[in-house]
Amino acid sequence: MTPDWDQLELDDDLIDVLLAAEINKPAKVQQAVIPAALAGQDLLVNSPTGTGKTLAFLLPALQHLLDFPRQQPGSARVLILAPTRELAQQIAEQADAFGETTGFRSVLITGGVNYGSQHQLLEQPHDILVATPGRLLDLLNAEQYELEHIEWLIIDEADRMLDMGFATSVQMIAQSALHLKQTLLFSATLESSGVLKFSAAIQKEPEHIVVQPPKREKGKILQRWYQADTAEHKLQLLLRLLPDYPGRRIIFVRTREKVEELSAKLWSQGIKNMTLRGDMPQDERQKVIARMENFADATLIATDVAARGIDIEAVELVVNYDMPRQADIYLHRIGRTGRAGKTGVAVSLVEAHDADLLGRVERYQGSKIERRVFAELKPQYKFPDARKKAKKKKKKAGATKSKKKS
Repeated sequence: MTPDWDQLELDDDLIDVLLAAEINKPAKVQQAVIPAALAGQDLLVNSPTGTGKTLAFLLPALQHLLDFPRQQPGSARVLILAPTRELAQQIAEQADAFGETTGFRSVLITGGVNYGSQHQLLEQPHDILVATPGRLLDLLNAEQYELEHIEWLIIDEADRMLDMGFATSVQMIAQSALHLKQTLLFSATLESSGVLKFSAAIQKEPEHIVVQPPKREKGKILQRWYQADTAEHKLQLLLRLLPDYPGRRIIFVRTREKVEELSAKLWSQGIKNMTLRGDMPQDERQKVIARMENFADATLIATDVAARGIDIEAVELVVNYDMPRQADIYLHRIGRTGRAGKTGVAVSLVEAHDADLLGRVERYQGSKIERRVFAELKPQYKFPDARKKAKKKKKKAGATKSKKKS
């Protein structure tokens, strides 16, 4: 039976905000993390995207600030690091929601924003700092901010942090927080990301918490794939697919150049769309996301900058126009749909040269993805089943090993 919020020993001021937002019961990850975090131990939490992990670390951090009030205003006592600007902004918005009832103030520091305006924010008293590692490290190196009051360090999406090359920056930030008492590290994946090694470098005997989504959540994203013979065939599949899913749709491609190329092709077919790339200024990226949220029927073409940290409500369809090279990125992409109790569809358009990537994803998630075919767009060629190919390769390697032994 799911416990009530007050059973997690949270302050009434926090619970009132949750109930006002119609968050009536704690999610599984919140049930597991909040008591452990309040017990004072470092935590390494393995939890899938879209499971409610932001509140899982934000609530105990706020409770800590309530339980141990400071005597006079100063700089942040809680530091939350996120790999992308979008994710950092979402975390800051959730923290701000508790500001009125608790009196705690949060500050958001990311790249793509004027340094001067951020300096002004940091000079004012604040309790929580939400930041991306690069911009924060710039401020520390320039001696324009200090982490002398930081007690809690929370690292969200650590696997993505490593993928983006922030490991050294995060370690330097952690070392700068001389009075650090507790570190919480969250990651959607552990297997291939080096998160365990990263954790060992910055945490002290962390409790490892693994949270699997409830069974009812696992089936909320219907996964399918279509075989594409050529680039033109793939475009025809996409054009056939989109009308079947009116609503908000996100199409993922690998490169910035591909974003613009595909966008132009869809516009030429009368399909309005927006684009999101990693090289866009922060204010422009936020405008795109806001526009996406303002229309019930909208199509967004994006690189993997949008695979994490963007929580656009009611995304009906995610399309992997280009298969990602890493299986964990696939999970983060499709996690943009089927959120907040809703269902969604994730479709991959797979050319022959991406067959191995499809097999890699299936092995990673331990289940086969359903293959679909449009009768009028049947593929003309066959490419080998990626699973059979991998099995054959493994068998061949075993036979070679046996020969060497004999």
